[in-house]
Amino acid sequence: MIKKFGSDTALLMIDVQAGVDDLEHWGGPTGRRNNPQAEHNLQALLEAWRQHGLPVIYTRHDSREATSPLRSDGPGFAFKPGLEPLDSEPILVKDVNSGYIGTDLEETLRDFRITRIVHAGFFTNMCVESTVRMSGNMGFDSYLVDEACCCTNRVGPDGTNHDPELIHAATVANLHGEFCTNISVADALLLLDADAGHLDRVQGNE
Repeated sequence: MIKKFGSDTALLMIDVQAGVDDLEHWGGPTGRRNNPQAEHNLQALLEAWRQHGLPVIYTRHDSREATSPLRSDGPGFAFKPGLEPLDSEPILVKDVNSGYIGTDLEETLRDFRITRIVHAGFFTNMCVESTVRMSGNMGFDSYLVDEACCCTNRVGPDGTNHDPELIHAATVANLHGEFCTNISVADALLLLDADAGHLDRVQGNE
């Protein structure tokens, strides 16, 4: 069973920025992404967390790379429409993959007395994965909503162009049961109101 999400449970919105839509930058000339419903699902989570008065925290990527669409001096730094933070919601600006490196994310979570984190955002295999791994290692009760994430294709060192569905699925398989528990959008919303007896918490290293 997974216990009901309460005031100790934050929704961590990871890099919900316009620059993630530059698919050629992320996936090359054949750039493409999976999960076209990611933004809709992110919005559903965000609205529900706010309605329940639970904490929402954002990370925002300001890339060190000259050509990145996620630099603060470009339009891709902006939050996606409909996913913008409220003035009261903390924004932690980072310049590497993990939300914890070079930011006050851990201190912010501790100050808010957060012990449980629900992760969602972009990209599944990059900043989401890096942040989820650290959340689990740092002792937070960690959840991933992969339906509210997406990634692009990736070209391997041998030139193989791996489909985004494969990259996404493999990343979730790596994280679930070791660094976090993956749950659906429907289950995340259910947990805002009640315990989920049909779910098992499977985070490892404890």
